[in-house]
Amino acid sequence: MKQSIIRSLLFLLLGMALITITAFTHKKTVAGDNDIIGRWDLTVNMGDRIAPSWLEVKLSGIQTLVGQFVADGGSARPIAQVKSKEGKISFSIPAQWERTDKEMVLEATLENDQLKGTIYASNGRTYTFTGERAPLLKRTTAVNWGKPIELLNKTNLDGWVPQGKNNQWQNINGILTSPKSGTNLMTSEKFTDFKLHIEFRYPAGSNSGVYLRGRYEVQVEDNAGKEPSSTYFGGIYGFLTPNEMAAKPAGEWQSFDITLIGRRVTVVANGKAIIVDQIIPGITGGAIDSKEGEPGPILLQGDHGPVEYRNIIITPAK
Repeated sequence: MKQSIIRSLLFLLLGMALITITAFTHKKTVAGDNDIIGRWDLTVNMGDRIAPSWLEVKLSGIQTLVGQFVADGGSARPIAQVKSKEGKISFSIPAQWERTDKEMVLEATLENDQLKGTIYASNGRTYTFTGERAPLLKRTTAVNWGKPIELLNKTNLDGWVPQGKNNQWQNINGILTSPKSGTNLMTSEKFTDFKLHIEFRYPAGSNSGVYLRGRYEVQVEDNAGKEPSSTYFGGIYGFLTPNEMAAKPAGEWQSFDITLIGRRVTVVANGKAIIVDQIIPGITGGAIDSKEGEPGPILLQGDHGPVEYRNIIITPAK
């Protein structure tokens, strides 16, 4: 009789232990309402290609979640409210470049600190995506700079590769020339932290950009005389606004001196420091991918109008 009672108690204790373990495991895998807070690098399956995207969620006040979103193109868009409950996340935002009144809707599940979900785009298409937390990219030691490297020779495109087909870029006596809209051009070598000197010239109304690590665009555009904007000359597209408009008139040679260390960027345009040691939140539209923790190329935008580049010199960190 006594052995039967002891056996029953053991089975009871074992059952309670299993229930506790199950509950603990469930608690660990099912996300809380605020676990979505932070920055996320997204990878979107668009059917014919894999595209990068980016999401940030922040707490506004006591309980409201807000944020911003970057699609595979365009600039960062504000999110008025992110709904989050028991690991289910959703939000909607108006169309940006699509000619429609239909909003984009994103729905996702957060589990084990990973995002999986669906984007119902404004163009009527549906895409699946995954997401992981964006790296902080904080540097804990002082930078030790290497030797400067000239990225452009005087005769050809050695060291550069077109991003797409039908390459329109030419090297004309050391001037990297895109006479018309076409594909983007990027270095075959990849970099992490660096100092970059680059000179450029564009005709009236033209538009280009210098992508750092292939992910963060410094805008090159004919904006002389306008008020500064994050989407105008010298801005980190959609994120960081220059403290003044430093653009010269179209047709003149101009320059950027850019320092990128982790996420921290400084932009000197035509000798004026217009962005000083600011943090780039995430990838900009047109990025090559959302793998922010990896090195990347210098990419020159060639799909928005004619542009010329010369004297491209990079000093990488050791």
